Amino acid sequence: MRPAQLRPAQRAVAAAPFHAMAFSQRARELEAQGHRVVSLSLGEPDFGAPASVRQAMCDAMDGQPLPYTSAMGLPALREAISGFYRDRHGVEIDPARIAITSGASGALLLATAATVDPGDEVILADPCYPCNRELVTSFGGTVVLIPTSAATRYQLDAESVERAWSPRTRGVMVATPSNPTGTSIPFSQLAAICDLARAREAWRIVDEIYLELSDPAPDGTPARTVVETDPDAIVISSFSKYFGMTGWRLGWAILPESLVPAAERLAMNYFLSASNPAQQAALACFTPATLEVCEQRRQELLARRRLVLDGLDRIGLPVPVTPDGAFYVYIDVTGTGLDAWQFCEQALDRAKVALTPGRDFGPATAGSHVRLSYAALPRGAGRGDRAPRRLPVRAGDRAHIVAVPRHESPDRRPLKGSGTTWQQRRVMTPPSTTGPSSTPAPRPGGATAGSTWRSSAAPGWASPPW
Repeated sequence: MRPAQLRPAQRAVAAAPFHAMAFSQRARELEAQGHRVVSLSLGEPDFGAPASVRQAMCDAMDGQPLPYTSAMGLPALREAISGFYRDRHGVEIDPARIAITSGASGALLLATAATVDPGDEVILADPCYPCNRELVTSFGGTVVLIPTSAATRYQLDAESVERAWSPRTRGVMVATPSNPTGTSIPFSQLAAICDLARAREAWRIVDEIYLELSDPAPDGTPARTVVETDPDAIVISSFSKYFGMTGWRLGWAILPESLVPAAERLAMNYFLSASNPAQQAALACFTPATLEVCEQRRQELLARRRLVLDGLDRIGLPVPVTPDGAFYVYIDVTGTGLDAWQFCEQALDRAKVALTPGRDFGPATAGSHVRLSYAALPRGAGRGDRAPRRLPVRAGDRAHIVAVPRHESPDRRPLKGSGTTWQQRRVMTPPSTTGPSSTPAPRPGGATAGSTWRSSAAPGWASPPW
């Protein structure tokens, strides 16, 4: 008897891969051949957790019992996060509204599961972090991608959100600062988007994972949280970026009071609880000494950004919008005569530099932009290291290789991946007529810069439209 042919669920089959996986695999092959590959592709800070947090983990692992915590997390940690928002951002948040999760990914999963039903539409910017799209489609929702441009800092604005709104719109998801662009949405626009969605009884999910890595205001005031303008927005955050705790898998969500019971039930069933020792160790994040260490690291990342922008400017690779947070630079490579995928291929094969092509982040910039991450650079790189590396740039009608500053990084774990299909459904909107990217770029399948893409994960649809 032949064994039964078991089939995975369609949501698993349809999940999109990280296309950067191809470059991670190629980078490993080159390293196995004895080449040094400089990784500027992954968003993982090379600082690691602060020493006080590592010591707190050692203390928690001294042989004492480590039982499950409550599904919403250790009360002391929730209170510490609430105090952090009060002291740093001047907002009061009831600790009962804070859910501790297994990384920000767990918080995004919890928020999406609690707010998206099959057939609901959720509006996102294009480009955006790919997992946000996949979570919506996993629960049967439809992703409405609004192509953005340098004119809006690759972010949504209230006007574009209103144009894309439909009777099925259930929520808006914003990331500020954004992965892959490192750009923040102006706070006035964030407030306007939240006002619009709230008036139409739609959820506002705001990814603030990189908020503490944002540039402060000229007077030194930290970047503003959405809670200041919209106390009932769902906020996603993490210990991974500002606190350097990527592998610890710890994050949090701030929830409106009405959503807490439902989120707690989901958390019980999905996770039971986040790691007990990681939560205990995270309490050390909020001491004055640890926060000072994290601020010094933010300054180091700022120095790295200046180094990267200076190097790109010297070789003529344009960055249409200067980032103001996170640790990413989004580079326009159209002037090289190569598309983003070809550019990344040449950068890796000829210059031994690993970058991420734009197709991971949505169709709008799939062929035109490349993400560079300066999360991991050699010690002292932000203080003048100019050892040469090479990247392809255009000369006349031929792409060639020129020297740029060399940045080394420790080996990084490969990005995860899997396989989504996309459906193209367009809501025509006027293209932007201002700013450095006002000319609509060509779109796969004939779509224009004024098109809204709706994606879904049903089987049998066309291949990704890039």
